[in-house]
Amino acid sequence: MYVLTIDQRNSTNEPDRVPALLNYLEGVPAAVPFERSVGDEIQGVLAAGEDVVEAALRCLRSGGWYVGIGIGTVELPLPPTPREGRGSAFVAARAAVERAKKTGDRAPLAVEGADGAADAEGVLSLIGRFVMHRTDAEWRILDLLEPQQRGSQSAVARTLDISPQAVSKAVFRSAWIEEWAARPAAAVLLQLASADAGHTADGVRE
Repeated sequence: MYVLTIDQRNSTNEPDRVPALLNYLEGVPAAVPFERSVGDEIQGVLAAGEDVVEAALRCLRSGGWYVGIGIGTVELPLPPTPREGRGSAFVAARAAVERAKKTGDRAPLAVEGADGAADAEGVLSLIGRFVMHRTDAEWRILDLLEPQQRGSQSAVARTLDISPQAVSKAVFRSAWIEEWAARPAAAVLLQLASADAGHTADGVRE
């Protein structure tokens, strides 16, 4: 399974942004829902690689967060809250979020756990750069698009009363098509690493 530990950046000089991020993460399926774990930190337990990708990218889009993804086991039965959870995935998530604080100019994201975690991190970090550098004007267009659906750009142009060329330029500049092409690869790499963790762990397998 996957544990996400998400820590607010520069929290001593910034207002508490935990409630807003929790609200933003509500639509992401979670085995144990996201909640404030301590201080300005959020944790959640997820079961599917694609959901991890979605949650991580939402955090990077929101900005101001370090994202640690731990791959490993979670002791069963699943706890009612992440604060009561135990297992190697929690240990890995803690190590990941600490390392995410040292990524420098890269996306503030790290993945720790079984073999394959580094591969998943590489793809997620690449996608994360696309997401982090988009403008509000680009998001206004992208939020209305349907991934990999023909005719979606024309429909958005009509909705926003802008030219199809303006939509096309926003899609190109933001690498939106590339993001959605790479998301499945990131999810598959996470799933493979999770399967490897399940096979080799000494604890209770997810």
